[in-house]
Amino acid sequence: MVSLVLGLFLCVTLALAVVGLVAVPARRAGREVLTERGEEVLGSIRDRQLLPARFGRTADADESDASALDATGGAGGKQPVGAGV
Repeated sequence: MVSLVLGLFLCVTLALAVVGLVAVPARRAGREVLTERGEEVLGSIRDRQLLPARFGRTADADESDASALDATGGAGGKQPVGAGV
């Protein structure tokens, strides 16, 4: 188990070193890091994240909706009609 964790740590460290040596200086020099397709995908993701906020839905509203559900999945502990029979 220790060897697995050390191997994962080594992989992450190497990945960060590659990003630090290649992508960061390229970005500082003004070169684009992403391709045209990558830029389109990133823009699409940004639009999808902004879309709920445009219609009045925010992350806080989603969390409050989720907290209203009890452990059984019902809304606020209410039982469906006929469940108490």
